[in-house]
Amino acid sequence: MAKVIAKYVCTSCGYQASKPLGRCPNCQAWNSFEEEAPSAVAPKARGGAYGGITGGKLTPLSGVGRREEPRTPSGIPELDRVLGGGLVAGGVTLIGGEPGIGKSTLLLQVADRVARAGGTVLYVAGEESLEQIRLRADRLGVTAEIQLTRDTRAEHIAGLMQEHRPALCIVDSIQTVTVEGEGAPGGVAQVRDGTSMLTRAAKETGTATVLVGHVTKDGTVAGPKVMEHIVDTTVFLETVGAFRLLRSVKNRFGQAGELGVFEMRGEGLIAVENPSAAFLAERPVGVPGSVVAATVDGQRPMLLEVQALASKTPYPNARRVVVGLDPRRVDVVLAVLERRLDLTLGGLDIYVNLAGGLRVLDPGLDLAVALAVYSAVVGRALPQNVAVFGEVGLAGEVRSTQATLRRAEEAGRAGYTRLVVPPGVEGHAGVKSVEEAVGMVWKSAGL
Repeated sequence: MAKVIAKYVCTSCGYQASKPLGRCPNCQAWNSFEEEAPSAVAPKARGGAYGGITGGKLTPLSGVGRREEPRTPSGIPELDRVLGGGLVAGGVTLIGGEPGIGKSTLLLQVADRVARAGGTVLYVAGEESLEQIRLRADRLGVTAEIQLTRDTRAEHIAGLMQEHRPALCIVDSIQTVTVEGEGAPGGVAQVRDGTSMLTRAAKETGTATVLVGHVTKDGTVAGPKVMEHIVDTTVFLETVGAFRLLRSVKNRFGQAGELGVFEMRGEGLIAVENPSAAFLAERPVGVPGSVVAATVDGQRPMLLEVQALASKTPYPNARRVVVGLDPRRVDVVLAVLERRLDLTLGGLDIYVNLAGGLRVLDPGLDLAVALAVYSAVVGRALPQNVAVFGEVGLAGEVRSTQATLRRAEEAGRAGYTRLVVPPGVEGHAGVKSVEEAVGMVWKSAGL
């Protein structure tokens, strides 16, 4: 006789347990466990591991043909770059982000451009009325004919995709989609089975499908993690200062880690074509402690400003405050400055900041941090045309980092003619140590 196993699932993150828990050990949510329908586990068959059932057909890799997945341009080049070239026919994309960050605005802009290019667009409005969507469309200047529906039953959405075979289907949001006989909307089983059903319909009809997902308080997509495994692409929209960053964390049809920069305006989300200039627009000139660093966030090279401030501490123990960077790497750089350059930091509070609100964990920012702190302590500003990148080792050596050529090219495009870089960067004289970098910046400038 089959054994019945009860299972309790966290409605916030999908964590499973054999009994209800007061607090989820994964996402720390309280009273979030619900019981799923019990499943029957059949006992092991006698006379064979799998009851005499034989396996399926095997296909060698060399016998599998090559097929390039057709893509539909979204009409927004910055979004197409994040997706790896555009929306893939039959591909399913999950987009997450905080409420009000601009997910629906961006997707309505995409729907308008795809429809203008001649594609049929199906927009499933699960959280707003059709009149609200019309008001947003008027504000954004959307004039294309988009097919709208308020029907959030997964079976009916799949039926509409089979009947009309649209080029693009937008579901806003997946937490409002219901599957018959699976409990209340937004539950773990509803979200999981709804995603599976819509993904299957997308593959059968060749419809590029975008699902909007709610996020939890820690910024992850709400619902079972299996949902993120089902979809082909997962992207997140986040706020950084006055900008919106679109970041891909999973992409079966392109490079994960791509980054797109947008600015929210009255006419919608507008792509920022030159993020380096945007992030350096308010950089002070001739101020000690300010260094331009060439970094790579995901796969995108950008120029950012690393700031440092040193002040005499009134406390017994000096403070170390780091914003936007890895505090442990900054501590290593400070130790190297004290040991290798004999820079006295014991009685100073050191503040290090990555201007613009970004958080970048890039070892290539080490050298910029070292020069910024040195500049702040000695009170001498770097020349205006200097850009820096490189990893700093414990011996004070400057090591190469990933994408050195792309960093150097981005700095050159922005007009920075003097680069302080590790050895081996084509066309540039590299520095082997932090001490040599300090000498190259100030001694060669006559300071």
